[in-house]
Amino acid sequence: MESSFDPWSPPALRLVCLDIDDTLINCTAALRRTLHALTGRGDMWPLWDLITEEHVALVVAGKIEYASMHERRTECFLAELGVVVDAAEVLSFERRRRELLSRSWRLFDDVLPCLDWLRAAGVLLAAITNASGAHQRAKIADLGLAPYFDHVAIAGELGVAKPDPVIFTSVCLALDCALTATVHVGDKLDTDAVGARDAGLGAVWLDRDDTGLATPDGVHLISGLAELPELLVSEFATIGVPAPRTQRDPLVRARDRVS
Repeated sequence: MESSFDPWSPPALRLVCLDIDDTLINCTAALRRTLHALTGRGDMWPLWDLITEEHVALVVAGKIEYASMHERRTECFLAELGVVVDAAEVLSFERRRRELLSRSWRLFDDVLPCLDWLRAAGVLLAAITNASGAHQRAKIADLGLAPYFDHVAIAGELGVAKPDPVIFTSVCLALDCALTATVHVGDKLDTDAVGARDAGLGAVWLDRDDTGLATPDGVHLISGLAELPELLVSEFATIGVPAPRTQRDPLVRARDRVS
C-alpha cells in the first residue's frame, strides 16, 4: 500500500513557546532605571546581569535552590559594590527593587501584533520564563499578556530553569504537543535558543540588539518579533491560515468573563 508520508513536507507546528523578559517585556530598560534609582549610578546593569547569569547557572546545576537565588544575587551584587549587609537589609533592598520594577515594565512595540497573529493562526502559545512565580505572573497579568497563553511555565514554581531540557519538555507534556511540533523563541542565545534546540524543539534566537554573534547550527535568527510570522510560515506546513476562534481560546474565555 502506498504511504501518504511525504519526506519533503515541512513539519506541522502546534505550539509556540516564548520567553518573557527581553523577548516580550523590555526588562533590561526597566532594570537599568531601577538600578540607577537604587544606587545613584548608571553603570550597574552589566554587573547585575553577570551576577544574575551566574546565579541562574547555579540553580540549573542544582547547587542552590531557586527560592533563595534572588536574595543571594542581591547580597553578591552589594558585596561587589563594597557594601556588607545582613539578611534583613538584603530583603529590604529586594522589596524596594521589586516595587520600582513594577512601575517600569513596558512591552516592546512588536509584541501584541505578533501575539495576535499567532492566536489567529491557530497555534497554542506558552510562556517559559526563568523567574519567580508570583512576581512574574503579576507582571504578565498587569501587562495584558495572560489571556494569550495556554500555559505558563515559571522556573521559580517548577524548581528547574532554562536551558535544562526538563522545563521545555514539561510544557510540551502539559499541552500534549510533540517536541518536534514546538518552537521556542527567546533573547538568550544559550539559555533560550541552544537550550530549546538541545531539548528537541525548534529554536529561534531573538537578537534585538543585532549583536553580530554567529548563529549556531539548528538555530534560526530574527531581530524582532515582526519577523517571526514569515519565519514560521516558511519553515512549517500548518501555520499561516487564520483559524476560527473557539471557546477553548483563552482570548474568547477572557472576553466572556468581561461581558
